Amino acid sequence: MVICMKKNYMNQFSLKGRVCIITGGGGLIGMKHAEAVMEGEGIPVLLDIAEEGMQRVKKCLMEEYGEKQDGKDSSTAEPVIETFVTDITKRGDLEEVRDILLQKYGHIDALINNAANNPKVEGGSKNLAATKFPDFPVELWNADLAVGLTGAMLCAQVFGGVMEQQEKGVIINISSDYGLISPDQRVYRKEGIPEEEQIIKPVSYSVVKHGIIGLTKYLATYWAKKGIRVNTLCPASLANGQDEEFVKKLSNLIPMGRMSDPDEYVGTVLYMLSEASSYMTGATVVLDGGRTSW
Repeated sequence: MVICMKKNYMNQFSLKGRVCIITGGGGLIGMKHAEAVMEGEGIPVLLDIAEEGMQRVKKCLMEEYGEKQDGKDSSTAEPVIETFVTDITKRGDLEEVRDILLQKYGHIDALINNAANNPKVEGGSKNLAATKFPDFPVELWNADLAVGLTGAMLCAQVFGGVMEQQEKGVIINISSDYGLISPDQRVYRKEGIPEEEQIIKPVSYSVVKHGIIGLTKYLATYWAKKGIRVNTLCPASLANGQDEEFVKKLSNLIPMGRMSDPDEYVGTVLYMLSEASSYMTGATVVLDGGRTSW
């Protein structure tokens, strides 16, 4: 016998009043995670080692969501966006943030482990250089793992520990298509440049992004009966002002034939944070235009 009952499934996407921590909150993808929280009427808490980027993100969010939050009139609306200058490799910094949030709100509901030392093509990067694997400095290796893996683990310990006591919470660990495949170094090559000057995507980035998936699976099974869901999101190929040659090379590796718009991740993050994904844990969600299918 089938009993039909009317349900409002859209209510499952609500994050109203939920405190959602986002590491690396001062960057582009960090802002998109914050937008997902704002769309669900939650409270984004931005953590970053640099103040300037977070304030820029906060300003954008306040301008965009001031008239939406809590259904208030636009003339009186004031979005709630928390920011903390934080070194996520230092447990003491994280515990300080935890204690402030608990005193103010009494709960911590979600964590997005987004921070990483990402060697980007646009703008240059100290660890995207003409440094071949045999010469890759162990100092950069240690620094990249400290932020991308150790930092994520420490955040899970400190903020996940609160969720364990609450018996409810969500953690999203941000990986990459390079958490599933190896970088295709051909897309970083430049015509007419000597071999010894060709840049490469470093080994540390791949190791961090693969490791993040392993951290997800461990925590998902460890906390499965504690009401904490832990999943991985793999964004890929974000368009962000890269040069035309790079865009063409990378797009040729993607079945959809283009790079991604950062806005294309917002809805997925909202879904993963919300009760709409209540039976999802230990999963790896891949948004790569089909690249890892080839």
